Amino acid sequence: MFKTNIEPRVSETDGVGHINNTTIPIWFEAGRNKLFKLFTPDSSFENWKMIILNMNVDYVDQIFFGKDAEVFTWVKRIGNTSLELYEEIRQDNRLCAKGTAVYVNHDVKKGKSEVIPEDIRSELEKHKYSENVE
Repeated sequence: MFKTNIEPRVSETDGVGHINNTTIPIWFEAGRNKLFKLFTPDSSFENWKMIILNMNVDYVDQIFFGKDAEVFTWVKRIGNTSLELYEEIRQDNRLCAKGTAVYVNHDVKKGKSEVIPEDIRSELEKHKYSENVE
């Protein structure tokens, strides 16, 4: 599991007093930064590998300004060229949002997907999701 702390910003807070729903996908993406580094160690877009294919978000509870939130990112499934993530955002140990994202390992220069290398696959295995987590 990858864990990322988020400090909510005033600009992310809407008129109702909670973090706006459009912010949640951005926070989920922030939780994927360590995963992106596995595929593109230099973080350059010229060598970028991770292309998102699908993302789903379930809003479970409100998130508020003034208290840090945590993004948890697990690897749910590893395919030949793609992987599925399971993600949660928690604040005060409350589940506030959960979702999934599917990425493909893609060679931008060649314009096609590539097999996930064994060294990356081994590292991904260390972050596998278990139904016993919640």
